[in-house]
Amino acid sequence: MTKNGKRRPPRPSIALVAPSATPEEAAAIAAALERFLHDTAPPLTAPQPPTSAWERAALSEGVGLCAASPWGDAPGWE
Repeated sequence: MTKNGKRRPPRPSIALVAPSATPEEAAAIAAALERFLHDTAPPLTAPQPPTSAWERAALSEGVGLCAASPWGDAPGWE
């Protein structure tokens, strides 16, 4: 199964490019960025159970979609 449209961007790498920062300041900046990424990340959701064939057929019938019959009847036969 493809994941078209469900891909997430790779996690950004955090690198401090400030030569004048002390190791404590660099650690504080990295921690603040990590916290920001954690706080603004989208919530994780549990995967939805797959829809059964019967449910798909009922939904299609309910909205008026005319699907081919599994018995070979012409669509619209009643």
